Amino acid sequence: MGALEVREGFTALYGTAPEGVWAAPGRVNLIGEHTDYNDGFVMPFALPHTTLAAVARRTDGVLRLHSADMPGAPVELRVADLTPESDRNWTAYPAGVVWALSQAGHEMTGADIHLSSTVPTGAGLSSSAALEVVVALALNDLHGLNLRGWQLARLCQRAENIYVGAPTGIMDQTASACCEAGHALFLDTRDLSQRQIPFDLAAEGLRLLVVDTRVGHAHSDGEYGRRREGCEKGAALLGVDALRDIPADGLDAALDRLGDEEEVRRLVRHVVTENARVERVVSHLQSDDLRSIGPILTEGHISLRDDFRVSCPELDLVVDTALAAGALGARMTGGGFGGSAIALVEETDVEPVTEAIEKAFTTAGHTPPRVFEAVPSAGAHRVD
Repeated sequence: MGALEVREGFTALYGTAPEGVWAAPGRVNLIGEHTDYNDGFVMPFALPHTTLAAVARRTDGVLRLHSADMPGAPVELRVADLTPESDRNWTAYPAGVVWALSQAGHEMTGADIHLSSTVPTGAGLSSSAALEVVVALALNDLHGLNLRGWQLARLCQRAENIYVGAPTGIMDQTASACCEAGHALFLDTRDLSQRQIPFDLAAEGLRLLVVDTRVGHAHSDGEYGRRREGCEKGAALLGVDALRDIPADGLDAALDRLGDEEEVRRLVRHVVTENARVERVVSHLQSDDLRSIGPILTEGHISLRDDFRVSCPELDLVVDTALAAGALGARMTGGGFGGSAIALVEETDVEPVTEAIEKAFTTAGHTPPRVFEAVPSAGAHRVD
């Protein structure tokens, strides 16, 4: 559904035209998984898949929410009644943004919102962040708040952490708000400094495939939170503010200090080595040596599978099959426990790698995966 259809859908629902239409993308994380809530490094880029929002302000304190992708009439809420963790439906994400803006001192007088999305849900591609960011950007523009992308990302993270109750880091919202077309975003999640790193796969005869395993996951589920708690325990035991503060060359000493805390040791090892992998990928991209990042992606998957233990049989099958079919590198992407994997392939290998993955899923009796090419795209913006 394009901007015109979303605009027309809004008018049909609410009986008046919207004040504008905005878009925010989903994202793929190239490298840097479970590092964002440890003050570490991440490297996402935006997908061409977006959530669109047609929005108009109200003056009566009423918030009406509707999605073309969900059944039912618009959900009506009152801004003054919005309460954290009171909503377990999709509406918690946009309502949480309105709540976060209000909590930050911005007067929210209500709004009519109509949404439509092409970002796959439950695929680890940040459909929730796209939903949050598009609403935040629309309200930022309509109310003249003049908040910058990273500030909107912070508000959206607060909405997801406190209002929705999902303990996510800052990466997803920042990627949706701040990425640029043709680039990957090197983000330091401690100080939110950003560097846009050119990432032109096509110019090098390469493609990055995204494989949505169709195994759903949810960040608010307990396993994600337990990993975060384990990382925080590791930082406390090591006497640092966050695991970001453990340098790669100090990892062995840190692990020795953790003694028989085996679970914590595994989490610490992943985070420290993953931060180093992000820096290695940045170095290769800046040297126009894109093919060399393949083995680093695969290293990341092994670490996520064996140390962080957030993979699943379907994700492992994608990675193993892609590598056997000629991929330069592959790994799960996103929080894990399902979702998607990525595979870096030569342009000429797109079809055989895709066919091999599809055949492997059929043989294993899994639901057929969705495979598509990831093209680094623009972050959130007004489209109409």
